[in-house]
Amino acid sequence: MLAGVVAELGPWNWMVLGLVLLVLEIVLPGFFLLWIGIAALLTGALSLQLWDWAAWTWHVQVLVFLALSLVAAYAGKKIMSSNGEASDQPLLNRRGAQMVGRTATLAEPIREGRGRIKLGDTTWRVSGPDLPAGTKVRVVAAGDTDLELVVEAV
Repeated sequence: MLAGVVAELGPWNWMVLGLVLLVLEIVLPGFFLLWIGIAALLTGALSLQLWDWAAWTWHVQVLVFLALSLVAAYAGKKIMSSNGEASDQPLLNRRGAQMVGRTATLAEPIREGRGRIKLGDTTWRVSGPDLPAGTKVRVVAAGDTDLELVVEAV
């Protein structure tokens, strides 16, 4: 039954697939199916133009669809990531960066460049010059992974 429908639709198969993917994009969260649906619609448009051409076999159509899917997904990623809007809370998910400027007392001494401080209800790993426990320190930076703070003596 499905093979009969596919054979009967001919070049419109890609258009139907594209529309189904676009409907799924509306139903499911995310932006990925949008770009694949656009690639299917473009393949369908090509199929309508090239259907009578002998070299336009289903193998070629699938390769064109895959290539267009990759191009569309890459272009979509570029479009979605370059919205240019500055966040009103740039440190929202960067807890370590939120701690810069705060002062605390060393809970554990800094030995060989590593120690611990307690800020609020969280104990943080810190790096800095060797200092004894109980020394007052100021957070000057967050580490690369945002899990370690860089401190200096106050």
